[in-house]
Amino acid sequence: MSTKHLVAWAATFIVLLVIDMLWLGVVAKNMYQEAMGDLMSPQPRLAFAAVFYLLYPIGLVIFAILPGIDAQSVTRAAVLGALFGLFCYSTYDLTNLAVVRNWPLALSFIDIAWGTLVSGVAAAAGALALRWFSAR
Repeated sequence: MSTKHLVAWAATFIVLLVIDMLWLGVVAKNMYQEAMGDLMSPQPRLAFAAVFYLLYPIGLVIFAILPGIDAQSVTRAAVLGALFGLFCYSTYDLTNLAVVRNWPLALSFIDIAWGTLVSGVAAAAGALALRWFSAR
């Protein structure tokens, strides 16, 4: 892993984590609790969450940020990041709709939209950080 990859990953990780924690812990916390009911664990399993937050930005770097930087376009990185989020969050939510009894449909639409948005924003932040770092 090169320094530029680490810079892109770190910026993406920080932005993703901060924005997602605000969403999950403050803005939408009650919505998730009400929609999921007994399906939701009383306490999150932090080890699994940590693995997600460490790995997901790697996907954004590989599939969105580096192609965006290669095209010299933060917008391209953001769009590719949003698409990556759409595909990843759709995989999770649509699979849950298919196999988990009483999985809330409305929550899936909101979660997919959120994943699309936060992934695009995090990818744009990672691309901006990488562009700034590369110009130094």
